[in-house]
Amino acid sequence: MNNKDLVLKATGELFGHKDPSAVDRWVSPTYKQHSALAADGPEALRELVDSLSADFRYEGVRVIADGDLVALHGVYHGLGPTALVAFDIFRVENGKLAEHWDALVPVIEDTVSGRSQTDGPTQVSDLEMTEANRKLVAAYAEKVLKGADYSASTDYTSAETYHQHNPEAGDGLDGFGVAAAKWAEQGKNVVYKTIHKVIAEGDFVLVQAEGEFGEPVVYYDLFRLADGKIVEHWDAIQAIPAELPHGNGLF
Repeated sequence: MNNKDLVLKATGELFGHKDPSAVDRWVSPTYKQHSALAADGPEALRELVDSLSADFRYEGVRVIADGDLVALHGVYHGLGPTALVAFDIFRVENGKLAEHWDALVPVIEDTVSGRSQTDGPTQVSDLEMTEANRKLVAAYAEKVLKGADYSASTDYTSAETYHQHNPEAGDGLDGFGVAAAKWAEQGKNVVYKTIHKVIAEGDFVLVQAEGEFGEPVVYYDLFRLADGKIVEHWDAIQAIPAELPHGNGLF
C-alpha cells in the first residue's frame, strides 16, 4: 500500500468510522502531534476519536503525496459550531502515522471571488512536472511571500488565470492586491518569516509557513500550476495560540 492509500485508509477508519481501535492498527507508538487541538501521542488521538460527536464527519477534497508526507485538504463538520476548512499533513514511517500537522479555519459562505474555500480541480495531474513545480513554488515562496517582492509575482503567477479561494480576495493578482491593502488598513500585514515545508505532487504544491497576519500565524497555501505558472490558490491562515496541549509547536 502506498502512503497516500495508507493515510486515506487510516484517517477513514479514525475519522470516518470514528473507530478508536484504528489507533492500534495505524498509529505509531511514538506519534508526534503538532495540532493545537490534541495532546501528544497515540492515546491522546484515541481520546479525540472517542470524543467525536454523532454529527461529526470529514469531507475530503484533495490529497497530495510527497515521499513520506501526505497532505489532505477538506472540511470537518461537527468539531464546533461552524464547519472548518482544514489542511492536515501526516508523516508516514514504517507503515504507520508517525507525525501530524494541521491548520483549521471557519468555512465562510460569502466570498469575494464567488469561489468556495475548497472548490475547483481535485485530481492530481502532470506528475512529470512535480519537481519543476516544486522548484517554482519554493522560489515564489522565498522571493515573493517571504521576501515581499510583489513586483516579481508575474514571474511565477499567470497574468491571465489566477483563481482565488481565499474568501476575502478576488480573482487575479489585482484581487490579491486589493485584499492586501484592505488587510493592511486593519493592521494585518501579510508577513512570511519562515518557509517550513514545500509538498509537491504533479500540478499541486502545498507550502506550510510561519509568519504574522496582525498576530503570529501559520500559513498553509495550496497552489495549482499549469504551463509553468501558478493558476489557482487555496489557503488557511490560523493564529498560533499562546499555549498548546503539547511541547512540539505547530511546525
